[in-house]
Amino acid sequence: MNMRKSVFAIIILLIFAITYVAVFGIHIGDRETGFNIKGASEIRFGIDIRGGVEAVYEAKDLNRKPTDKELENAKIIMETRLDAKNILDREVAIDKINGQILIRFPWKTGESEFNPQKAIAELGETARLTFRDPDGNILVEGKNVKESKVQYYEKDNSPIVTLVFDAEGAKLFAAATEKFKGQKISIYMDETLISAPIVNDAITSGEAIITNIKSAEEAVDLSGKINAGSLPFSLISKNHSTISPTVGEGALDVMVKAGLIAFALICVFMIVYYRLMGFVACFGLLLQLSIQFLSLSIPQITLTLPGIAGMILSLGMGVDANVIISERVKEEMKLGKSLGAAIDTGYHRAFSAVFDGNITSMIVAVVLMVLGSGAMKSFGYTLLIGTALNFLCGVTVSKHMMKSFSFIKFFRNNIFYGIKKGGATL
Repeated sequence: MNMRKSVFAIIILLIFAITYVAVFGIHIGDRETGFNIKGASEIRFGIDIRGGVEAVYEAKDLNRKPTDKELENAKIIMETRLDAKNILDREVAIDKINGQILIRFPWKTGESEFNPQKAIAELGETARLTFRDPDGNILVEGKNVKESKVQYYEKDNSPIVTLVFDAEGAKLFAAATEKFKGQKISIYMDETLISAPIVNDAITSGEAIITNIKSAEEAVDLSGKINAGSLPFSLISKNHSTISPTVGEGALDVMVKAGLIAFALICVFMIVYYRLMGFVACFGLLLQLSIQFLSLSIPQITLTLPGIAGMILSLGMGVDANVIISERVKEEMKLGKSLGAAIDTGYHRAFSAVFDGNITSMIVAVVLMVLGSGAMKSFGYTLLIGTALNFLCGVTVSKHMMKSFSFIKFFRNNIFYGIKKGGATL
């Protein structure tokens, strides 16, 4: 019984600890090599909020203009690198007339010099495609791949990706497939794994086939990345410049202040109207917001203005969930049920409504992340994380906190829930 009474205190301590980490982070040792969990101030903000860099890339040491196909492959390189760094707010465009690639992306976290030359070094000059054994040793390089195409099996029309190696690559690949028969040979672009097919037989012809690909789109994407890693030239940045925030300087400070005021007003409303249940709801919302910040700062997902909108929308849905639950619990208490029974029944009855509202939003968020690009991915990500957290914070955590109160005699008084003794609402 004593353990049940202390659940609320334990959860509150955990919430405060998570909130502290979300705001200030944890830094042990060196900022680069030590143990670091980035806080809210170290979130990577999008171009619209903080500005960024615009760079024009050209082919290096090439005596001709790159073909359209080579430029498309080079574009895939840059998009793959940006994806690997979780930079969602970006633009990658091709200038076919001049044979150039235009890239816009936000500043890195902690940038103080705002030096475009230093910023573009984060992307590097050219991608390196490698084929590696199970221990990570390089077997064949992308320069040895002459061509990759998407084809289809005649029997079931399933998509496959074909690879053609040059003479050196064919020899190296034959030795690799003979040695690692029945094992995986992984394909990497830089340090990003893009495929890990299993070797069925030794391949000595210099031509390989990758099977078990889920869709034609996935096959096209994989083939494009393989071709991108075998570009006959390197990319260098000739021109680069600074981009100002599109929503204006100081917009972030205004948004932070507005968010804090709005959160405070929401908490005041919940506590005044729902008393103890509103008090518990505020801690649930604080936990939800803190985990959302950590889900952005730790993997360095770019937070854009639409991404902030996703956070606000999911937080609003969290308030709705708490209102629905609180009303259901109050209804059960008006019927004369004990606090413990009212909490169990109220949460059970409210769950279907909370589930329906959140699951539909999660589906929309997933679609936006899969089909959207740039800032829309940021919106979909924050909305998905926020709605998923509604189940954890708004339902599970808050229920355990309320159940803890039900074991304390002092908190069984109806006045803490806005209900008179006769069952009427105060």
